[in-house]
Amino acid sequence: MLAVALFSGGLDSCLAIKIIQAQGIDVIALNVNTGFESNLEKENYLKNTAKELGVEFVSIDERSHFIEEILFSPKYGYGKNLNPCIDCHANMINVAYDYMQKVGAKFIISGEVLGQRPMSQKLDGLKKIEKLVVKPDIVIRPLSAKLLPPTIPEIEGWIDREKLYDISGRERKIQIELAKKFGLKNYESPAGGCLLTDRHFSNKIREFVKKYKLGIEEIDILKVGRFLKVGNSIMILSRNRDENQILKNYKGDKFFKMYPIDIAGPIGLLTKDANNETKKLASQIVLTYTKANNGIVGISGENFEVTSLSKEEIKKFMI
Repeated sequence: MLAVALFSGGLDSCLAIKIIQAQGIDVIALNVNTGFESNLEKENYLKNTAKELGVEFVSIDERSHFIEEILFSPKYGYGKNLNPCIDCHANMINVAYDYMQKVGAKFIISGEVLGQRPMSQKLDGLKKIEKLVVKPDIVIRPLSAKLLPPTIPEIEGWIDREKLYDISGRERKIQIELAKKFGLKNYESPAGGCLLTDRHFSNKIREFVKKYKLGIEEIDILKVGRFLKVGNSIMILSRNRDENQILKNYKGDKFFKMYPIDIAGPIGLLTKDANNETKKLASQIVLTYTKANNGIVGISGENFEVTSLSKEEIKKFMI
């Protein structure tokens, strides 16, 4: 028998897979990519972790659908920031259901723990998720199953409910013990995860969408760099070589790219509504993060000869 597990790479999703595997069920680890993971190298980590678990790994790109249909109009609102946790998790389950039917699997596994997260994993939150899910009675949560009503896999005898768990709350002592039991050593810290729960990142998105439509091309560039409001335009400025590469790789149509000419320094992006005065000021900001006091900054074929500012002056542009 085959099941599909929602797979984040965290300890709980790894344990959920191991618990069901121990009952003789084959598992596919499915990651639903919304684009808002904090780890830019997440997929490589997930592939390696799935390999260690002995399961097939599949990733489904939900970025466009998530932005268009869920992020800005969630039925059950947000958590503390721009995190529509209930709607997001329900969507993941529905994506897993579609994939489950495609591969002939019988049920869905989720690593959720009752009461662990304040919005989506309380009993009330799980009930709201059920209302948005196509077939909630085939979703089993092995870590908290004994605290929840039996699901079809348990009722039909596909899995033994007595071999599932009754974990609840934020304490992770039992999970750590289970990790030792199953020989799990490499799993992602619960401190990682969705950037939409982060206040600073959420504020960047809110500021951006006041004037511009968010596309998948903008997700990764909003994760990095200094974020500034220059005139009526938005500017992103890299802080290191890795961020330089991310901004350099930007393929969208909303930003100009900015480079210091013949000087080592950061790459910047500036929204295309910038007028000449804003471009000049943005060029001064770029130059400030080089070792030069005077220099030339290129913006989409135009060159601006400018002097640097003080970093104290730049603070007023930071968001």
